[in-house]
Amino acid sequence: MAFTIDVREDGTPVRWALDADGGATPTADPDYQPTIYAAARDDRDRPLAWLADALADDPKVVAVERVRKHRSLRAEGPSPMLAIRLDRLDEVRQVAREIRQREQEAFLPGTFSLYDVDLDPGFRYVADRGFDPTPERELAVLDLALPEPAVADGDVGPLRIDGDPAVGDGSAGADAASPAAAVADAVETELDSRDPDVLLLSSGEIVPLLAAAGVDLGRRPGFSRLAGESTYVSYGQVGHSPARYDVPGRALIDRSNSFLYGHSNLAGLLYFVERAGKPLQELATDSIGGVLTAIEIRAARRWDGHHVADEEREDGVPAPWQKRQTEDWKSLETLHTADRGGFTFQPEAAVHEDVHELDFASLYPNIIRNYGVSPDTVCCDCCDSAAVPELEYSLCENRDAFLARVLGPLLDDRSDAKARLREAGSGEDTTDDEAVVEAIKWVLVSCFGYQGYRHAKFGRIETHEAINAVAREIMLTAKRRLEDAGWRIVHGIVDSVWVTAASDREQRPVREVADEITDEVEIRLEYEGCFDWVAFCPRKRASGAALMRYFGRWADETVDVPDSTAADPAAAVDFDDRYKLRGIEARQRSTCEFVADAQRDLLATVHRERASEAVCDRLERHLRELRAGAVDPADLAITQRVTKTAEAYEQSTRAKAALERAAAVGVPRSPGQSVEYVVVDDDCSGPERVRLAFESDDAWPAGRRYDATFYADRLVRACESLIAPLGWEEGRIRSHLQRDRDVALSAFGE
Repeated sequence: MAFTIDVREDGTPVRWALDADGGATPTADPDYQPTIYAAARDDRDRPLAWLADALADDPKVVAVERVRKHRSLRAEGPSPMLAIRLDRLDEVRQVAREIRQREQEAFLPGTFSLYDVDLDPGFRYVADRGFDPTPERELAVLDLALPEPAVADGDVGPLRIDGDPAVGDGSAGADAASPAAAVADAVETELDSRDPDVLLLSSGEIVPLLAAAGVDLGRRPGFSRLAGESTYVSYGQVGHSPARYDVPGRALIDRSNSFLYGHSNLAGLLYFVERAGKPLQELATDSIGGVLTAIEIRAARRWDGHHVADEEREDGVPAPWQKRQTEDWKSLETLHTADRGGFTFQPEAAVHEDVHELDFASLYPNIIRNYGVSPDTVCCDCCDSAAVPELEYSLCENRDAFLARVLGPLLDDRSDAKARLREAGSGEDTTDDEAVVEAIKWVLVSCFGYQGYRHAKFGRIETHEAINAVAREIMLTAKRRLEDAGWRIVHGIVDSVWVTAASDREQRPVREVADEITDEVEIRLEYEGCFDWVAFCPRKRASGAALMRYFGRWADETVDVPDSTAADPAAAVDFDDRYKLRGIEARQRSTCEFVADAQRDLLATVHRERASEAVCDRLERHLRELRAGAVDPADLAITQRVTKTAEAYEQSTRAKAALERAAAVGVPRSPGQSVEYVVVDDDCSGPERVRLAFESDDAWPAGRRYDATFYADRLVRACESLIAPLGWEEGRIRSHLQRDRDVALSAFGE
């Protein structure tokens, strides 16, 4: 077993195995020699012989051996390669870069293809040694949190342990009078008494800050910095990666740098530790694509060009570095057809009643599995069948689709976890199953788009195009069958469809039709429920985006309203269970809490009154509260991810003002990070325009004043989103608010 892996300064890996009594035992492995592989273009022997000679005198290289491995998932057989065994685990990338430099001395660029270069050290080690990083016992977790301003100031005084202030037991003696010494005392006491396996941190910077206070967070002294902070661009979005650290014998999970943990919990991470074979700390910092890639790499090592074997093969497929796969040549007509995305119907922007929603279960992953759409099967050379609709791509019938074998267990495990959740009794703890369902969802969601990502190790753009084409055909099949059964399509987006009874035809039961569609397309069309009403919003301000904004109220039978003698038994159901919101302000990350809460309140008015005038009257209640200064500024904080530095902004935006203010108060933000601010004077153009949410009262205008006019505009726009389907736009709302009139009682209370 190898719960976590450390790499010493001399490059020696140390694996830590968890003890049954709650401790952990380290074992150094000085004999481990990491291996990378090199293949020559067209499998030529002369370049490989030249490279073997060139590496013979390299002190970092232990040995160079001739082996045979598959160059890709589509390879019909293994190719000659060099297995280059290295002395140190931390010299892998350096040797790979040097090979690239040597290549230019005698050959054209691209003569050599390199494999197994950019694997994370812990993942490489456990995969090569055949160790399982899955913990054999329950993990002990210690939560350490420090506010961001304190991190910036280097002050560990406000540290909290498991949510409580860090208070020492006085064993630090006279030095405990210092806040830092008291915190150090408290942390060391917890480490000694609990011996945690996992440290859950609000920021990785807690590691060096506590080290400066004399605290070793590891099971042995010292810590190492694995990487500095950086900014990156992924799928057109700017992201920020904070500095990463490592301590001996314990796994660190930085909540600010773990997407999977933020969307599930420790159980979700541990599920993928088992599936991906990656140590917990490395997996926690991985992107969703990185997790999928790790699962694929494990499977590819067992791949023989046609199917996955039970054991790792000597001639399996290593992971390519700097993949140079190009897109196949296509006709202009095929390019035009292939470049289309998922199918989206054009709904009528209005409020529709008695609407049923149906969703295909994990549509894209199930297309991959059930239709055999995979990088190794699409556009194969051995089959002439035009299996992919519209594109007429072939799908190989002689291969066991690689991607289907990768995703199949995830689909089955998620289905099993969802079944357990449905069967769970009242009061039963379902937290872990919920986390697993959510964690798997994100990997399944990304698997489709990742096939078109140019750096995906086993991806291929034709796979991405084929999945889309099959999905469009499935949606058209569902549309045709539902309409033939007497239902009218209200809207459809990629894998979901909304239907209502056609007025001129008799309907067959919608669940019965869904079962027939399931049998025909071989993917489950699930009945999600019935809406009392659902509203689809018009495009905002001439936007060309697809109509993805909608909201609706589920019917009682859908949300299982409990029996009650109360006047309104539905009131016992949580708002989020009663309504479904997509795309509107209450679902947007950047919307402040006050506006989101107000929009939910207005939504309830939409349901009760179904009249724009009544909703606007209710809006006045929130506007009066705002203009009276009665709103807590904490509820007005706007969270915005910045994409560049303050200097790079050409216009005086609020984001620029927030960045300038953050720098002024000692908490600078990098591109890709989020900044949380309250607008206090929108007429200003500099840092006085905003206040950061965490700033003390002394930094605010008198009485913690905010810009009521700015937030009133946000409220009006949130109201517009709800009544635009009823035919009212912002101008009409403002006109209604400005003229004298009788006001409905709903403006003042329930």
